[in-house]
Amino acid sequence: MIVVAGEALVDLVPSPSAVDGQLADLMPRLGGGPYNVAIAAGRLGAPVSFLSRVSTDLYGDALVERLHGSAVRTDLVQRGAEPTTLAVVGIGPDGSARYSFYVEGTADRLVTDPGALGADVTAVSFGTLSLVLEPGATEYENVLRCESARGALTVLDPNIRAALIPDANAYRARFASWLPHVGLLKVSVEDARWLADLPEDASEDAVLEVARTWQALGPAAVVLTRGGDGLAVLTGAGEVLRVPPRKVSVVDTIGAGDTVQGALIAWLHQNDALKAAAVAALTPERWREALTYAGDAAAFTCTRAGAEPPYTEELEAFTG
Repeated sequence: MIVVAGEALVDLVPSPSAVDGQLADLMPRLGGGPYNVAIAAGRLGAPVSFLSRVSTDLYGDALVERLHGSAVRTDLVQRGAEPTTLAVVGIGPDGSARYSFYVEGTADRLVTDPGALGADVTAVSFGTLSLVLEPGATEYENVLRCESARGALTVLDPNIRAALIPDANAYRARFASWLPHVGLLKVSVEDARWLADLPEDASEDAVLEVARTWQALGPAAVVLTRGGDGLAVLTGAGEVLRVPPRKVSVVDTIGAGDTVQGALIAWLHQNDALKAAAVAALTPERWREALTYAGDAAAFTCTRAGAEPPYTEELEAFTG
């Protein structure tokens, strides 16, 4: 069993039919970084359970129903009367997304200690707001450390939302403290620059040098998402492999990075590689397969509005 831990929320996405000069109507789309990861992995056939606290409001009910429809178990989902977190999304001309969040007193940040996850849990994925917003951030951090100590593969995508991080340097130090407990790190080039306090125009080579220092602290491999340039990985052997993206007509990029994470987890499950040692031992050829699979899944997600990762049959038709 794979557990994905973190927030579920509602993205309010602008309608594409807005009249110039007027505000667009906002359409609710179910999301949240970890939630999208769980949906992507479940739809691609991985055995997944979601760990979070979800509101009992109408949005929360819809979030849980969509998990069920995507073959994601909800036995670790806590429910509470607090409201659902909202994210207002702005879409750029290239389909890129920016967010503003409404998080005060919301359900997902009030998750409590789930206790031991069980011997059948082989991997746990973490990331995004859930590792920033207290008191839940400390609870998720404890799960990360405990599951790593137990031998589960821990997968991290920090997925930075800088506007919600009041002390950047404190967060960077906290991130560094997690790395000895992380088996696989997935991070965007933009987030890596922020985490390393590099200039926004720092080269990818500079980012890779930082990634090497992070890898030396714990992760078996570091996967970089490179936006329109595709994916890269710093392998267990220290090699750099780049895989170009599949070209598609982009509606928006909401959930693309989350789909990469979910699809990577699904690929590792399908290929009996959900262990840090197995990740470290993957050859460049196997990494090319994994990154192509994850990149194709993310490309499919970009062809639909909001975070809508593919089911296995959809991905097969898309790439066939």
